[in-house]
Amino acid sequence: MKGYAFLFLVLASFSGYAQQTINNFKYVVVPERFSFSKEINQYGLNTLTKSLLEEKGFTVYFDNSEIPRELADNRCNALNTDVVQKKGLFVTNLTLILKDCKGNIIFKGKEGKSREKEFATSYNLALRDAFTSLNDVAYSYDGTTAEAPKPAAVAPAAAAAPVVPATAPAPVSAPATAEVKEAAGTLYAQATANGYQLIDTSPKIVLTLFKTSAPEYFIADNGVAHGIVMKKNGDWHFEYYKDGKLISEKLLIKF
Repeated sequence: MKGYAFLFLVLASFSGYAQQTINNFKYVVVPERFSFSKEINQYGLNTLTKSLLEEKGFTVYFDNSEIPRELADNRCNALNTDVVQKKGLFVTNLTLILKDCKGNIIFKGKEGKSREKEFATSYNLALRDAFTSLNDVAYSYDGTTAEAPKPAAVAPAAAAAPVVPATAPAPVSAPATAEVKEAAGTLYAQATANGYQLIDTSPKIVLTLFKTSAPEYFIADNGVAHGIVMKKNGDWHFEYYKDGKLISEKLLIKF
């Protein structure tokens, strides 16, 4: 009987772990650079990963960006994204993996493949192919929250040093008011060595984007105006000055 009881406990424990699915997680964290990449967001793979996970319904943050308090207090409430590459001759092989905070694999997709010769195109197509496995899995966050890790013991604090009055901060100017223009149509992002070029259905290059140190901010140039492209309230905007006036054009970008 003791043997049966032990077996029951082992099976029950395994069953409890097996029930953990992507539905237990609201948040996903994406690294700014994958282990096989030579530079941050190479070929636009990291921004593409973030975009595809958001399309699935997750709330996604880069690992170097500001995150909400409930996630900052307990990183176990998020899945961590990894994309791994298997070397192949004349073929790009990428696999999507989602892990919990303890390194347990919650989801592992199929091996996405592409035989395109141009690196940026091949990596993007292989990643999209890898994501088709995730698209076949239903996702709906079930409200699960992970138990927060217990804080480590804290040594008694030393006596506080006397506070030195700080000088008054310089006044912060209010943001400029922009004239908003609606999007003219969908633009398609093609990865370049330093960012992206956005093309329309002609196809014609409409805007050139250059990467900055911030993942969702780009230096932008359309041949006439120079400015920035950034994400505000979930929408992309191209902002620049014309005749001394700030213009903010909404963009519909398909990465």
